[in-house]
Amino acid sequence: MYLSIDIGGTNIKSGIIKESGIVEILDKKEFPTNAKRVHGIGIEKKIVEIIKNYIVKYDIKGVAISTAGGVDSNTNEILYANENIPFYTGINLSNTVRNIYNLPCIVENDVNCAAIGELYYGSGKGYSNIFCLTVGTGIGGAIIIDKNIYHGVSFNAGEIGYMKINKMNFEDIASTSFLVKRVKSITGLELNGKKIFEQALKGNEQIQQIIETFCENLVEGIINIFYVLNPEKIIIGGGIMEQSEYLYPIINKKIQYAMNGVFNNNIDLSFAKLGNNAGMYGAYHLLKKCVEKSTI
Repeated sequence: MYLSIDIGGTNIKSGIIKESGIVEILDKKEFPTNAKRVHGIGIEKKIVEIIKNYIVKYDIKGVAISTAGGVDSNTNEILYANENIPFYTGINLSNTVRNIYNLPCIVENDVNCAAIGELYYGSGKGYSNIFCLTVGTGIGGAIIIDKNIYHGVSFNAGEIGYMKINKMNFEDIASTSFLVKRVKSITGLELNGKKIFEQALKGNEQIQQIIETFCENLVEGIINIFYVLNPEKIIIGGGIMEQSEYLYPIINKKIQYAMNGVFNNNIDLSFAKLGNNAGMYGAYHLLKKCVEKSTI
């Protein structure tokens, strides 16, 4: 059995990954990260404590960690993190786990892990070359080529949230944050993503139009990704994308309208299947691969 941990700015999720015909997560737990209070060193202590609680119950062969922030996949060191996790840069959770528990451990960026999870256990099964984007507070991306993560020379490949569209960052015009802020500025309502779609389904025309604009902006980025990478499949994830029944017809229609001629039928677009467990599945797969190849 392997222990998989997903570190986000808001919560830390953990669970035992068991393979018994199918891969499943057992004994799943979730804790507040409290990152702005405990900082990077506090997160490190939490991870040590989480592992301690699991190893008294399970025969753990390794620890897989999916985390927010930039990660050097060669050293497992955190290269950078935004203000959501202060003083996280420079932390090496893999070394900590090895030194304390003598267990193999890998650390990888959460969006990269989510993409690997979807590739092997979700919407990407059967494909080799995909692009995965997650839409949340910001926008993240991951490039998978020949079933491997493409990291780029400085491990920044896929950071599409900073891609410029009309002189603005992509995530500033197509994230959940954009949607929430736009709804408040136009309607005066302070609603989260779920409530926004509840209002749209009730027939609120103002909110329906804001969602249309959100989708137009999102599609502009998707098309740029497609033209640059031409992947077999593009997978969209993130909490707001659970509204797939509402969003998919709008997004697909706008893609067909915006693209030209022969390219119309060439985008295979899917919504993520694994939800917020994708990172845990992906981290597990990366660890298992390293253990089997004895590269860790």
